[in-house]
Amino acid sequence: MKKVVLLGDSIRLGGYGPLVAQGFAGEFEVWQPDDNCRYVKYTQRGLHDWHHAINGADVIHWNNGIWDTLRIMDGDNFTPVDLYVAEMVRTAAALQRRGKVVIFATTTPILPGYRHTTNEDIDRYNAAVVPRLREMGVVINDLNGLLRDQKEKYICEDQLHLSEEGRRVCAERVMAVIRQNMDLTD
Repeated sequence: MKKVVLLGDSIRLGGYGPLVAQGFAGEFEVWQPDDNCRYVKYTQRGLHDWHHAINGADVIHWNNGIWDTLRIMDGDNFTPVDLYVAEMVRTAAALQRRGKVVIFATTTPILPGYRHTTNEDIDRYNAAVVPRLREMGVVINDLNGLLRDQKEKYICEDQLHLSEEGRRVCAERVMAVIRQNMDLTD
């Protein structure tokens, strides 16, 4: 049975991840950490602990970004955009050594008024990282574009996480993109 690995922050952990695992039951083996992968450097640290579960995966679907864009310390983003891009490229390369196909999901939007980041920051980070990852052969799953025009429907009242409908549409998209790229693993 082919193996899918899901890595990502709470948009994956409490969002689309459980639904993807349920949807792929019996079709693909799905592994994902019970941990919130948070920001890119945290994910890199996790790769050491999770290497036995990740190595040899047919598809690795991954997201990082919300935590990196947060303004929680001194008014600046938690991870400066140039460092974010460099570390995302480094993470993508590590994932490509461990799996056959790597898919990156763009950072999802937030509702206006969320106090720790903005959609402008999220868009800037997505715009900076996507071309670099594409150059490496990473498949892009544009979850931001999927949710952007109906944020109020897809983002819950905490202004950050996915609503039930958001979880469902993201899981459907994640599963579709994984299926579309599974033939590249043969």
